[in-house]
Amino acid sequence: MPQPILPSRSTLVLLLSLAGAMPAFAQELTVVSFGGSYQEAQSKALFVPAAKKLGIKLKEETYSGIADLRLKVKAGAVTWDIVASGSGSAARAGAEGILEKLDYTIIDTSNFIPGTAQEHCVGGDVFSTVLAWNTKTYGQNGPQSWADFWDVKKFPGKRSYRKGVAGSLEPALMADGVPPEKVYEVLSQPGGIDRAIKKIRELKPHVAVWWASGAQHAQLMKDGEVDMITGWNGRFDVAAKDGAKVAYTFNQGLLDYDCYGIAKGAPNKDLAMKFLAEISKPEYQAEFTKYITYGPTNKKAYDLGLIEAAYAKTLPSHPDNAAKQLPIDLAWYTKFEAQASAAYQNMLTE
Repeated sequence: MPQPILPSRSTLVLLLSLAGAMPAFAQELTVVSFGGSYQEAQSKALFVPAAKKLGIKLKEETYSGIADLRLKVKAGAVTWDIVASGSGSAARAGAEGILEKLDYTIIDTSNFIPGTAQEHCVGGDVFSTVLAWNTKTYGQNGPQSWADFWDVKKFPGKRSYRKGVAGSLEPALMADGVPPEKVYEVLSQPGGIDRAIKKIRELKPHVAVWWASGAQHAQLMKDGEVDMITGWNGRFDVAAKDGAKVAYTFNQGLLDYDCYGIAKGAPNKDLAMKFLAEISKPEYQAEFTKYITYGPTNKKAYDLGLIEAAYAKTLPSHPDNAAKQLPIDLAWYTKFEAQASAAYQNMLTE
C-alpha cells in the first residue's frame, strides 16, 4: 500500500503564511427594527450604506418592541446587536439594564437636538404621534383636537387607538380638558393615570381596532377600515402616497423621537458602537428624510443642502410644527410606564 505524500516543512510554512495574508471574513452585525415602510427607509438610507462604508455584513430582523429584547436578555440568548426603539421604551430599558451604555466619545452628538441622546440610546429621527382621519369620511376638514377625537356625535365613525400605553394617555387627558403643558404634571399625581384610562374607557365602545404596529395602523387607513386613528405621521404620509385617503394634523401631537441602542450582551458591542457613530452623521439623517417624513435629530442635517426648504416645513421637528405639539417626557416614562402599562392592559381586557 503506497504511503501518502506529506508536504515538506517549507511548504507548510508557505501555506500558513498565505493563509495569514488572506482577508478575514467580514464581521456581521444584526439590527432589529419595526418593519414596514419605516424599516425600509432605515435600510435604504442608513443600514445598507453604513454597512458598506464600514465593510461589514448586516443582518436585519424585525420585532414588536423592547419586550422581545427583555425576554432574550433574561434567557441569556441575545443574538441582536442594535435595536431600534421609541425613546420612552428605551429610557425604561436602560433603567432596567437591558441596553448597554453608549460611548459618546465615539458617537458624536454635538449637533443633536437637546434631549435626543440618552445614556443608553441615541436619537435617529424625530416623529409625531398625531390624530389622523379618513378624508373619504370627513373631507380635508377633519377633527383638529383630541376633544374632537372623543366627540362621537360631532364626528361619528369607527376609531382606532394604540394597544400599547406609549403615547396613549396624553391625548386622553387633553381630550378631558387638561392643557398640554400640564399633562405630565397631572399624570404624575395620584389618580392621574386612572383619570386618563377612565377617559379612554369612555371611547372604548367606538374603537374598532386597537393597533399594535406602525405597519398595521398605516394599513388600516389604506384599507379604509376606520374613520379616525392615532399614529405616526410618517407612516400616514407613506400610506397617502400609496393612495390612502388619509390626512392628519400636528395640533396637539406628541413630539417624540426614535433611537438606537445596543442590546445588553450584544455579540458585537464594539462594532455596534462604530455603526451607531456612522448612522448618526448628518448626511445619513438627511437621506433618511427622503424616504419618510421624520425629521433628523442631528441639526446639521438641515445645513447640508440635502433637504429642500419646502419639504423641511412638513417635518415634525420644523419649528412651526413643533410649536403645536407636546414633547414626550422621558423622565415620566422611566418612572411610571410599568405602572401605567399594567393599568392600561387591564382596561383593554375588561
